[in-house]
Amino acid sequence: MKLDLSALPSDVAALQNLVREQAALLHSKDLEIERLTSRLDKLKRMQFGRSSEKIAGEIEQLELLLDDLHENEGAAIERPVTASEIPQKPVRRPLPERLPREEITHAAACVCPKCGGELRRLGEDVTEVLEYVPASFKVIRHVRPKFSCRRCEAITQAPMPSLPIERGRPGPGLLAHVLVSKYADHLPLYRQSEIYAREGIDLERSTLGDWVGGSAALLAPLVEALRKDVMASDVLHGDDTPVPVLAPGNGKTRTGRLWTYVRDERPHGGDRPAAAAFFYSPDRKGERPQDHLKNFKGVLHADGYAGFNALFESGNIAEAACWAHVRRKFYDVHVANGSPLAKEALDHIGVLYGIEEEVRGKPPDERRRARQERSMPLLAGLHDWLAVTKLKLSPKSELAAAIRYALGRWTALIHYADDGRLEIDNNAAERAIRPLALGRKNYLFAGSDKGGERAAAIYSLIGTARLNGLDPEAYLRDVLARIADHPINRIGELLPWNWKAASARLAA
Repeated sequence: MKLDLSALPSDVAALQNLVREQAALLHSKDLEIERLTSRLDKLKRMQFGRSSEKIAGEIEQLELLLDDLHENEGAAIERPVTASEIPQKPVRRPLPERLPREEITHAAACVCPKCGGELRRLGEDVTEVLEYVPASFKVIRHVRPKFSCRRCEAITQAPMPSLPIERGRPGPGLLAHVLVSKYADHLPLYRQSEIYAREGIDLERSTLGDWVGGSAALLAPLVEALRKDVMASDVLHGDDTPVPVLAPGNGKTRTGRLWTYVRDERPHGGDRPAAAAFFYSPDRKGERPQDHLKNFKGVLHADGYAGFNALFESGNIAEAACWAHVRRKFYDVHVANGSPLAKEALDHIGVLYGIEEEVRGKPPDERRRARQERSMPLLAGLHDWLAVTKLKLSPKSELAAAIRYALGRWTALIHYADDGRLEIDNNAAERAIRPLALGRKNYLFAGSDKGGERAAAIYSLIGTARLNGLDPEAYLRDVLARIADHPINRIGELLPWNWKAASARLAA
């Protein structure tokens, strides 16, 4: 109900009733937002475990509904409520000091509006408002004067700096923006073209496509160096996700895969920088990860995909299974029917995760010691409980299936307790691959297998930049400006962690 401030009642009791009504209305809106947020979180957990179009559609509807409720809050007229009735809102944080400031001075009257007397300044009130300045284009003119020698008439001119791409002559900053918009912000090229058109810049999607392809080719040696460095690790997290690919000729799609292999030693204070290598394949055959990991030797965190089995059987790679997948299966059963047995399993697993929280960031030997002393007895007890409980259940029940899943991978599930470098789950890989789900939703499909390979290459650089705390656009802007003239035998200097260290030294 819209509140007409020009027609407020003068009676105190009537005003109090009006305040109560408005406060109740605000409270009901807060409850609705809380209910929708809770439902949305639940759907997102369900979607992360098993994707479905129905869930995705409901999530999108709830997201829009929440946006609408928040927009309505922002558009509502301020209402006269008492301090005790004002709903609790997040504390407004100060605006970052790094942002440029523009001052607008609002001059008061020259004389007192009441008596006409002379005014003297008492101070000032400053209100900071966050504003958005649309992205802007500029043209850089490379001017190279020519000189001729008065003695021999030889002509001298500075060489033209190398450009990342000759066709269309985009600057490295524009190329970086197009790549990050497409692969990090999930804006397909046709949408980018429409956005640039609003700025008065005519950039056809075909031109943007040429730039993306040219940039990927230019960055290929760097991507190869990144993948080689990742495969030289001794512990990796692996995962994959489907991506629809347009089948040529018939306009239909088939399912390709994007794979990721993540190195993240931060939980045990390792020396190697975090990195993520992505690969594309047109299918999910076991030969795909076998090819990706042919030079890898060590421990692979995985989710039980059978295609990895040949690698584990080779003896070069050991398996570390994922407790998050086990927990998710029991969680689904508990949510579905409130099973107390599923809840008991969740409680057991929760204690294991509590120990992991305590040892996070500590050295491997300390982590291993804590797990041997505290986690291993709990794991042994959990194994016995699962084995006994399984006998009491119908083999066809979902709870029995969850127990079989855990017991069937038990050796790999307890591997982490004997190696302080390992994690209790495969969440590092799942975090790396999660943003691709939004890209998959926006793109609808990849245009071809080549497009999938380009996506994997750029995702590798953007994902690794993020893992190292870099702004992907700033990183790619500088790399694209330098890589054409950079010695191939020193390509490692442009890897995200080396670039970050070099930038820190220059800043210092």
